[in-house]
Amino acid sequence: MEADDAFDPGAAPPPDTDVEPEGFVVVLEPNDRIHFLDWGGPTEPGGRTERDPGPGGPTERDPGPGAPPEPGVLLVHGLGQTAWSWIAVARRLRRARRTVAMDLRGHGLSDAPTSGYEPETLADDVLAVAEGSGLMATPDDRIVLAGHGFGAIVAAWAAALLGDRCAGLVLVDGGWTDLAAATGQESDEFARTLDEPPEILRSMTAFLADRRAFDPGTWDADQERAARTTVVETHAGRVVPTTRPHVLARSVEAMFAFRPTVVLPSIEASIAALTAADDEDGTSDRALEAAQAALEAAGRRPIRLARFPTDGHNLLRYRPREVAAAVLALRSAP
Repeated sequence: MEADDAFDPGAAPPPDTDVEPEGFVVVLEPNDRIHFLDWGGPTEPGGRTERDPGPGGPTERDPGPGAPPEPGVLLVHGLGQTAWSWIAVARRLRRARRTVAMDLRGHGLSDAPTSGYEPETLADDVLAVAEGSGLMATPDDRIVLAGHGFGAIVAAWAAALLGDRCAGLVLVDGGWTDLAAATGQESDEFARTLDEPPEILRSMTAFLADRRAFDPGTWDADQERAARTTVVETHAGRVVPTTRPHVLARSVEAMFAFRPTVVLPSIEASIAALTAADDEDGTSDRALEAAQAALEAAGRRPIRLARFPTDGHNLLRYRPREVAAAVLALRSAP
């Protein structure tokens, strides 16, 4: 399977290193709070952003007579991560589009109830953030969804629910594999493989050193900030993950319920996929081929693919320009 070279990294703006996002919550029944970061968008005359309401109402830029408004972007993080994992990508995207990154339930600053981790509820959370943030403030508004790992699965469920209000779906190293079939494991078995080694959790210094060692060249203050949001330091000096065991278990159950050859063909929008280093047995390749075949059988457009065979799973950190370029490439109406 050949990679699509349409995602020109030069199309992504440089990062806005000065901006700080604002944090907000939306409240869903039965009083579950879902947190998101609003990175804003391109600055308008007078210092307002695309969606910042002034005295006369919304200040969205005029896209031209009869043209639909440009879609905003909603970013969904991976398992055990937070909205801050998108920081290097969001700093670029917000120069071109209104950009929001959410904390999935049980992650980051969102509530961690004991229930609500079914596909339908997770997808509803995404839609609630899209509406509550103002990304879908009017019936004409459309959004691009982008997800990483587990977040790619959730974004796919949400894209199917949105129908023609989804302007594009970007899957970053996830969202095309049937984990139950690929691993041959039960979800609880898989969840146990995610435990961090004790030596990494012995202190914040050890934890950050481990994260930095993944790729020292891309480690900076933003990446440290993102890493720190995934753990909390105890009085004894050790660190523990902020994602609680019941959340991890329920989230993995949701991942194992994902059937890409059913969900992806039900999505009306164009789909892009960015894949990191291939697994040795070709599982990812076979999963992508199965997904492409299912899309073709349903009369859908094929997935636009970009490969990064020398990079690890965190393309948000290693390839932020390329990820941002893929998101922007799907900004127009299909």
